[in-house]
Amino acid sequence: MKKLALTFICTLCFGFAHAQYDNWAVGFKLGEPTGINIRKYFNNIHALDVTIGTYGGVLSNNRKYRGDEGIYKNAGLSLQVHYLWHTPVFNSEAVHVYYGLGGQVNSRRSYPKRLNGNYEKDISLGGSVLGGFEYYIPDNRMSVFLEGGTYLELIPRPFYLSPNISAGVRFNL
Repeated sequence: MKKLALTFICTLCFGFAHAQYDNWAVGFKLGEPTGINIRKYFNNIHALDVTIGTYGGVLSNNRKYRGDEGIYKNAGLSLQVHYLWHTPVFNSEAVHVYYGLGGQVNSRRSYPKRLNGNYEKDISLGGSVLGGFEYYIPDNRMSVFLEGGTYLELIPRPFYLSPNISAGVRFNL
């Protein structure tokens, strides 16, 4: 069921992005989170960035969760949305730096000690910050990026911190 839902979401995102004009980008990122990335640019200053994919498979796998109560052992589904500010570096159109704030919703399994090896599903919600560099390949519609930030969970475990580090490629429509 998860594979079917992810396939549907990815198909919908690609179809939606291809129907737009030159101020959209669609791509793939690998890291935390890993998934499909869609970006909408506004006024060459702002952007809305959405990532749909997996979370916890690279940096947060097999990690303590809720103190000594249990651990995460697997990756889960994630939706991450950020509002970004971006600017050229040294007035170059090829290299941009960006930063922003947003939120993240995750669905994962946790393995509390009280359940003796069984799991429970957790839906978590929190805020995140993001910053990165993007290089637009000259005479091409492709760009590559490297970004990092952090996720601060608010529900169900307040102040659970997790790093968000990823790299990827975007096709600028």
